Amino acid sequence: MAEWQNWAGNITCQPREIVRPRDEAEIVEALARAETQDLSVRVAGSGHSFTPLVATDGMLFDLSLLQGIARLEPENSRAWVRAGTRLADLGEPFHAAGLAMQNLGDVDVQALGGALGTGTHGTGHTLPNLSARVSGLRILRADGELRSVRDDTDPEGLRAARVSLGALGIITAARIELVPAYRLHERVERPKLDDVLATLDERIAAARHFEFFWYPKADRVEAKSLDLTDRQDEPDRKGERIGWSHRILPSLREQRFTEMEYAVPAELGRECFLAVRDRIRARHPDVVWPVEYRTLRSDDAWLSTAHERETVTISVHQDGRLPFEPFFADVEPIFAEFAGRPHWGKVHTLARAQLAGVVPGLSRFERLRAEWDPRGRFLNPHLRTLFSEA
Repeated sequence: MAEWQNWAGNITCQPREIVRPRDEAEIVEALARAETQDLSVRVAGSGHSFTPLVATDGMLFDLSLLQGIARLEPENSRAWVRAGTRLADLGEPFHAAGLAMQNLGDVDVQALGGALGTGTHGTGHTLPNLSARVSGLRILRADGELRSVRDDTDPEGLRAARVSLGALGIITAARIELVPAYRLHERVERPKLDDVLATLDERIAAARHFEFFWYPKADRVEAKSLDLTDRQDEPDRKGERIGWSHRILPSLREQRFTEMEYAVPAELGRECFLAVRDRIRARHPDVVWPVEYRTLRSDDAWLSTAHERETVTISVHQDGRLPFEPFFADVEPIFAEFAGRPHWGKVHTLARAQLAGVVPGLSRFERLRAEWDPRGRFLNPHLRTLFSEA
């Protein structure tokens, strides 16, 4: 057996077979083999999830050979992109066509399929998560049938498949709605936390992107705002950058860490953050890694953390070399008090009973999942705790 490990190193598994298909035909062949051998099937992207979404002792698909833009439609401002493509590899070819993704997350190392399937997002009160910009998907079901799910032919299927945790089938390509290429002016400042909280609504409303990081042990804040600009020159002040969006939006995160993130109603964001801050100060004074505060526009994907509500996301982190369980376990109940929805790719302990109360699209997704994959081929032990199989 081979071994697979995620980026953070907190999840490992020993699949019976790792398949690296070069095209959809090879995926279909492998799915037939999984059916014959009664193997569970999961798909790995870049391994940037901290939860056991990928872990399996059955068949693990590595889609890293399914790379690149399958079809670029500059006249329609959209492109079909293969699911194994890293987000970092899309900026330059899109830019060459005068286009860009509307937003990116904090990092751009994820594979497209994994980023979409877990609801990856950036920040900005007018900007939804990455999956909300998907208007079509190619999905191979367990029986090898190819489903083309598009907004104009199957809007309900697309609302399910945009954020699906790989539970509906293997996504091989996505049609992404793009925007004209744009430049951003980034400003990073280090104000006092009280000043940020006192002007939080104004700061969020004034910027295309706004987020802040609070470093507990140092009691230090880093606030970052990004706005559209036509400027071509480089700023001469420290803490500022100007450039094309795909070069400005992503951050470089080289040190390993683990992370828990919950999405709460936007109007409760400040109060939830204060509760988390007070808990850390009182019980975890040695935590060095920051608490991150971002905003997210609502969307209609059934499993999206921003499903039909304007959202604030709050993340806590721990050094990848240190145990994270006691710290995260002590903070997680606070998110529950504020109707928090867990980021599917980040540490959480919720099972179906708790999820049913905060994820309104869960039962609809479960019905479609049971229809598309009646034998649960794409489920693993972790997903079985999240979904009813009936």
